Amino acid sequence: MTIDMNRELFEKAMKESDRPVLVEFWAPWCVYCRRIGPAFDKLAGQLGESMIVGKVNIDDEEKLAEAEQIEVIPTLVLYQNGQALGSIVAPESKARIEAFIQETLGK
Repeated sequence: MTIDMNRELFEKAMKESDRPVLVEFWAPWCVYCRRIGPAFDKLAGQLGESMIVGKVNIDDEEKLAEAEQIEVIPTLVLYQNGQALGSIVAPESKARIEAFIQETLGK
């Protein structure tokens, strides 16, 4: 399940989760974000309990996007223990997102 994250939920996930956290920074007006959205949501369902999967609307959370140095959307960032491990900009498919997760986590 994908969690719609505001700053508070994002910070809670960073501080309290012992699982990796995958976050998509996006905006409703972003055509590519809407195109990749269903694949991202499907992946979230497949990952189940192994990972927290969330989305941050950069229009609603401008300061958070700025703090995370998001310049292009969609950008997916994988965090562990509150630290960004890596990011991918505008992944072309669900398979590419899966490969990014595996590469970044070293699995």
